[in-house]
Amino acid sequence: MIDRIKFILDHYNLTSTNFAEKIDVPKSSISHLLSGRNKPSLDFVMKVDKAFEEVDLDWLLYGKGSFPKNNKPEKSTSLQHSTSLFNQEIEESAKKEPILENNFDRSEKSNNLSSLTPKTLTKIILLYNDGTFDVFDK
Repeated sequence: MIDRIKFILDHYNLTSTNFAEKIDVPKSSISHLLSGRNKPSLDFVMKVDKAFEEVDLDWLLYGKGSFPKNNKPEKSTSLQHSTSLFNQEIEESAKKEPILENNFDRSEKSNNLSSLTPKTLTKIILLYNDGTFDVFDK
């Protein structure tokens, strides 16, 4: 990931000081990252993602994809827009494969119809754009 951070600096002709100011981190943290002393935190990665729209998270984290981004829709900051995309994916998935009634597991249904047990929700995890999260258990 350090090489990709250096690539971002080169691409935008930024010094480490300019980069630190742009993503709102101390200059020393950039120095420590570039020297290999420290590894980037989730907060750091999220700040880079927020400050540079052309940076694809898959590319930054794993080296997959491309930089700058190409042919990807803009990030949505609207819960309503996110929900509509989620619903669209569900609808497309439903066209491909029917959903089993009453949330019964497919493998259980095929093995023994008399031993069907419904699936129940056990945990919900909410991820926020500032790198924090909430976990809700049943």
